[in-house]
Amino acid sequence: MSQENNPIVPEALLRLIRSSGLRRAMLASILPFVGVVAAFGIAPDTVTDRVVASPVVETVALAPISAPTSEETYWREERIQRSDTFASLLSRLRIEDADAVRFLRASADAKGLRQLVPGRIVRAHTSDDGRLLELRYSTGLMVLTAKADGDGYKVAEEVAPLERRIMMKSAEIKSSLFAATDAARLNDAVAGQLADIFSTDIDFHKDLRRGDRFTVVYEMFFDAGEPVRSGRVLAAEFVNQGKAYQAIWYQHSNGQGDYYTVDGKSIKKAFLRSPLEFSRISSGFTQARFHPILQRWRAHKGIDYAAAPGTGVKATADGIVETASYDRGYGNVVVVRHQQKYTTLYGHLSAFGRGVSRGARVSQGQVIGYVGATGLATGPHLHYEFRINEVHQDPLQVAMPEAPPITSDLRFRFDTIAKPMAQRLGLLRQTNLARLD
Repeated sequence: MSQENNPIVPEALLRLIRSSGLRRAMLASILPFVGVVAAFGIAPDTVTDRVVASPVVETVALAPISAPTSEETYWREERIQRSDTFASLLSRLRIEDADAVRFLRASADAKGLRQLVPGRIVRAHTSDDGRLLELRYSTGLMVLTAKADGDGYKVAEEVAPLERRIMMKSAEIKSSLFAATDAARLNDAVAGQLADIFSTDIDFHKDLRRGDRFTVVYEMFFDAGEPVRSGRVLAAEFVNQGKAYQAIWYQHSNGQGDYYTVDGKSIKKAFLRSPLEFSRISSGFTQARFHPILQRWRAHKGIDYAAAPGTGVKATADGIVETASYDRGYGNVVVVRHQQKYTTLYGHLSAFGRGVSRGARVSQGQVIGYVGATGLATGPHLHYEFRINEVHQDPLQVAMPEAPPITSDLRFRFDTIAKPMAQRLGLLRQTNLARLD
């Protein structure tokens, strides 16, 4: 048997075994493991033949190197900071062009470029020595540009080429709707749309509860990768006190649109629950309330909403203005008639909305006045009344008639839009994206 097939036993180990008088059986049991230790670095069946390396030399034809250009140009981008001056902004953009700086700082045509709004983006196209070729300032909807033109600069304003993206967010109510939308990084325009969409089913003054949640699918428009403004809410779900409300935007062929449930029912009621988006109820509908000015008990046949002076007051339904005048008790008051038998009253206004006068037609959600403290009022608030056949009703309790549903001839087209949107809402609900802890 050759030496290559025998395990190698270190001499020191053999001496230890002999001196200890260990039996051959013990030696026989140890030897195989010693062999494994000696060769543990090589796996079984490993091919250890030497690999022959052969150098390969190949000639590669290189493309001709173009001569360096006489002038390189660069685009630089800076976000406007609160501490910025026009000079510091131009410096950060590395514009080292005295003629351009003089023009931008003095020209009346470049006035818009000097209106620095923190957070907006300014881009500069310059040569390698700092000469200005073009300055672009995006205001969101528009882009202001100053381009080199002969010995001067030409200023232009054009519509921003915005990119439309569909965004999705979900959040849980901890204190208020605005607090939740702020935490979810939704802007006030989206929050306002949510309140409008569900305002006929949810009174955000008294119905909101901690643990309520919402999901929303909406448009966002970007300029060069930067979000500049939000668009329309395309779908939304609001779970209030365990009950889920869903809304899908559907635009008709005439360009008009509205929100519907997934099964095609209009979520729009003939009347909004409240003429104000966000406020608190300071006095409810009751047959006996102690009047703070008259100092006597009397019925309070309406709802008082405490709000900041100047807050817009919305018509709760389409109708025709019957009264837009001053009354000793109501102060500046607007009365709107709807569908013959319904009337709504809006009192203590500081001013009337534009075009609001007797006989004017108003639409649901239109601002018809502003919160004030005219008439018998101890502070700024809106007094709102709802009447059916001239009988006062509690606007928070009365059943509101619904708007017409999607017609059968539009059902197929509606479903092609509604079902994918419902799936998006379901995805947000199941994955709990952007949930607030």
